[in-house]
Amino acid sequence: MIVGDIAKYRNTGTVGKVVDIMDEGKVTWALLDTSNLYYDSTTLDTATEEEYHGAAEREKGVRDQLEDIEKLREQMAEIAEKTSRITPSGAG
Repeated sequence: MIVGDIAKYRNTGTVGKVVDIMDEGKVTWALLDTSNLYYDSTTLDTATEEEYHGAAEREKGVRDQLEDIEKLREQMAEIAEKTSRITPSGAG
């Protein structure tokens, strides 16, 4: 396995392009771009371009959703801040 190879993690089916290799004693780790995680290279199999493009598209969709959630979270925080400045008043 070398940088630039497309690999699939056997246990979960995660597919990605190898962007870094790290040797740590007896274990060689490969960093996959789609998950941003290192995997023991002995647990990776070769994957196809089609598998990679499908995984990259799914990852992009998830990233877009996470960005949307973060924007909503920021908007909710702004609203909470504004409403916390309102002081209750009533007749009585």
